[in-house]
Formats: sequence, structure tokens, C-alpha cells
Amino acid sequence: MSLIGKDAIVAKINEIAERIADPEGIEIVEVQLLGAGRGRLLRLFIDRPQGVSHADCEFMSQQLGTILDVEDVIPGDSYTLEVSSPGLERKLFKPKDFERFVGQKARVVLREPVENQRRWEGKLAGITEGIVALEPSAGRVIHFPLTQIEKANLKFEW
Repeated sequence: MSLIGKDAIVAKINEIAERIADPEGIEIVEVQLLGAGRGRLLRLFIDRPQGVSHADCEFMSQQLGTILDVEDVIPGDSYTLEVSSPGLERKLFKPKDFERFVGQKARVVLREPVENQRRWEGKLAGITEGIVALEPSAGRVIHFPLTQIEKANLKFEW
């Protein structure tokens, strides 16, 4: 399976998953298609404001699994479908993630350094027109475009 084929399959799965999830108030956080052949793993991360229940995962698994099988979205023999919550240190992808978690601590790795640094930790201070604001220390705020983020996730304080 070529990379372009894989990206197209993941996009199709994401589209189907959102059709199922939206009416239920469930957010599709991420879709991953890993492995090959019989060892293929489809991993779906879901969330909702009040948190994800086991019933939410079961619902998404049954609904999505049925549609994927009927429409033969994943070519080949078989795959394993895994549905779970993104966890306490969930990844941040979309602009709405950076809005939703304002005030929470995040860890960000940038493609290009800001102030000679690529790795930052701090409180999310918002996002405006694609520019993320992060407060690494009280009273100090750095700004960088969403497109410059290599990876970002919430940082849970123990």
C-alpha cells in the first residue's frame, strides 16, 4: 500500500467516523492506520467535553467497524479496530484544541526555533488567526504559527 493510498484511506475513515460521532457530541481526535497485512491496526482516538465513557468507545467501534466492512474501506485481509480516549496528555492538532485548552499546561516542539529554542513548555494563552500564544513563565508570552508546530500535547501536572 502506497503512502498516498494510506493517506486517502485515513482521510476516508476520518470522514466516516465524524459522520457517526458528530450527532453524538463525540470529537474525533486522531485516526491512525498502522502496520500491514494481517497485522494492520486502525486506532481511533475520541473525546468529548465531559470525558469519554466505555460506552462511547463501544458505540464508535460497532458503528465504524460495520460501515468500514460494508464499504470495504480498508483493502486486504483483516485489521484490528481500537477505539480509546486520547488520555491526560492528549495531542493537540487543530486550532480548536488550542482554544479549548487555554489555561492548561502544554508541551510544544516547533519545526523552527523561537528565541533559539524548539522545545517549549507553558500555559496555553490562546490562538488568534493561526498564531498560538504560549506562556512559558508568568508574564512572558511567546507566539508562533500553528503551522510551525511539529508536535504538541497537554502536560499533566502530578
